Amino acid sequence: MLLRKLWLVAVLLLGSVFYVSKALAVDKPDYAILYEQHLPSVVTINTIAIDPLTGGSQSGLGSGILVEDNQILTAAHVIDTASIINVKFQDDEIIPATVVSSIENSDVALLKLAKAPTNAKEAILADSDKTKIGEPVFIIGAPFGISQTLSIGHLSGRMQRGLMAGGTPIEFLQTDTAINTGNSGGPMFNQYGEVIGIVSFILSKSGGFDGIGFASSINTAKQALFNSSGLLAGFEGVFLNESMASVLNIPEPGILIQRVVEGSIAQKAGLRSGRIPAQIAGQSLKLGGDTILAINDLVCATPHDVESLREQAHTLDQGQPYSIRVFREGKVVVLFTEVENQLLPTLSD
Repeated sequence: MLLRKLWLVAVLLLGSVFYVSKALAVDKPDYAILYEQHLPSVVTINTIAIDPLTGGSQSGLGSGILVEDNQILTAAHVIDTASIINVKFQDDEIIPATVVSSIENSDVALLKLAKAPTNAKEAILADSDKTKIGEPVFIIGAPFGISQTLSIGHLSGRMQRGLMAGGTPIEFLQTDTAINTGNSGGPMFNQYGEVIGIVSFILSKSGGFDGIGFASSINTAKQALFNSSGLLAGFEGVFLNESMASVLNIPEPGILIQRVVEGSIAQKAGLRSGRIPAQIAGQSLKLGGDTILAINDLVCATPHDVESLREQAHTLDQGQPYSIRVFREGKVVVLFTEVENQLLPTLSD
C-alpha cells in the first residue's frame, strides 16, 4: 500500500513538472521565427555629411524600421548632420531618403523614401506602456555595420529625463539587450514582434556595451512625430523644477525652451529657443530662450501639468485664442495666439 501511494505521488509530481514545463515552453518566444518574420521591416541607414566650407565628407551608420506610407523611423542623431541618406533593405535594395521630421530631445526622426521598396514589410507599432519590466525584448540592427544582427534581452526599466517634445514628456526604455554602434535608430521589439522602442543610446565606462542601453519609447515617438497637440506642438523643452529654476534666476518652475521648429505653431506664437550651450547638474541645456510658465493660466512645471494642458487642448476650437506666459530676459511676457491644426505626417496605430 505504501509503495502504491509513493508511486501515485511520483506520477502526480512528474505530471505537474510536465505541464509546467509545457506552459513555460509555450510562453517562451521563438526568436528564430520572430527574426525571420520581422527582418524584412528592418533597414540599415548609411549617411554622408558634407562640410559646406571644406567640401569634405564623413560617413555615418545606423538602423531603422519601415512604417506605412514608405516612411522610416530612426534615431535623430543618426541623420542630424546628413547631406545624403541611403536606406538599405534586407534584399540589398538601396533607396534614397529625405528627412520629414527630427526631434532631438526624444532622439527620433522620420524619413521619407524616394520610392516604395520592392520586398519589404511594414512594422507593427505597439502600445509601449503595456510592456512590463522583466518581459523579453529583442533588437535587430547593424552593429558595427554587420546588418541583420539579432540581440536578445529584457525590458529592465523606464526612465524620464525631464525632457519634452511634441507636446509630451519623453520616456526612454532601459534594456540589457546588447546595443553597439550601428544599432542606433533600430527597432526594439516586444516578445510578439511589435515595435516598442527606437534604439537611442547606452551608458558605458568602456565605450562598448556594458549592459545598460536605452530606446525612445514608441509611444513617445508616435506622439512627438504624429500626434502633437496644437497648443504644445513645434518645440522641445526641459522641465525646470523649483531648484533648477532658482539656479537660473527664473521666478517659478516651467519648461525651458531648447528648440523651436521653423514654421511651427510655436514659432508663429513667438516662442524663442535656447542658444547658449551649458552643463548644469550633469545635464546639457541651451540657455537664453523662453521659459514657459503657463498656457491659458495652467502652469507647466511637471509632466502632470502637461497632461492637463493636453486635455484642455481638445476642448478648444479652431481659431480660438489662447495665451502663453513666458519668462524672457528677466521679465514675464504674455504671448497671444490662436488654435490651429498642426500639419503632421499621418500614421495609424
